[in-house]
Amino acid sequence: MKCPGQDTQYWNQDAIFETKCPECDHPMEFFKDDATRRCGNCRKKIVNPKMDFGCASYCKFAEQCLGTLPEEFVAQRDDLLKDRVAVEMKRYFGTDFKRIGHAGTVARFAEKIGKKERANLAVVLCAAYLHDIGIKNAEEKYNSAAANYQEIEGPPVAKKLMEKLGAKQELMDEVCEIVGHHHHPKDDDSLNFKVLYDADMLTNMYECKERKGVDEAVFLAKIDRLFLTQSGKLLAKEVLMQNN
Repeated sequence: MKCPGQDTQYWNQDAIFETKCPECDHPMEFFKDDATRRCGNCRKKIVNPKMDFGCASYCKFAEQCLGTLPEEFVAQRDDLLKDRVAVEMKRYFGTDFKRIGHAGTVARFAEKIGKKERANLAVVLCAAYLHDIGIKNAEEKYNSAAANYQEIEGPPVAKKLMEKLGAKQELMDEVCEIVGHHHHPKDDDSLNFKVLYDADMLTNMYECKERKGVDEAVFLAKIDRLFLTQSGKLLAKEVLMQNN
């Protein structure tokens, strides 16, 4: 079945329209289903300004439906996946609002650290939403939420969820690798792992009531020792010291 939005029998008088090249201001004509067209004057490939690529952000049949997707969109596609992953995480945890809230806070801190460190935000944020996804199975199988059990159970659940959303294999592999040892850093960990680790560490410390009243010098030294990125250390000091 052809996507109704791309089927000409559903088109109206707006299906063909004129616009101007954003590079040279030369007139251009677009059909509704053109993903891109090349300007006849400057030869720049221009993305259709009226085309809605929303479904293509997660549909694995996007290229068959829309043709070759514009480079500008492909570059953003993995990033758009994170919003779908967040929704699926919430569905998976259901009414477990504590864990949903924890994942959301980790994602918020991970985005701030990741932007400063210039990490891959698509990987970092998907990992942030899914880092504790194995906890439910861990409690059911082992009657424990211990870190090692979470790391065993997390990757299969994360992979299944991302496969459902049509995530690329490379992205799935890296996210699952992070989820599989997110409590236990290694010497050769990627920047994406370090960002997620720092965001999770910061969230756990932020949620811990015992941080209040700790000697400032001792607390700052602990932050410098535990956090893996410079941006993570700075954010931790900003967030935790004002609440200490």
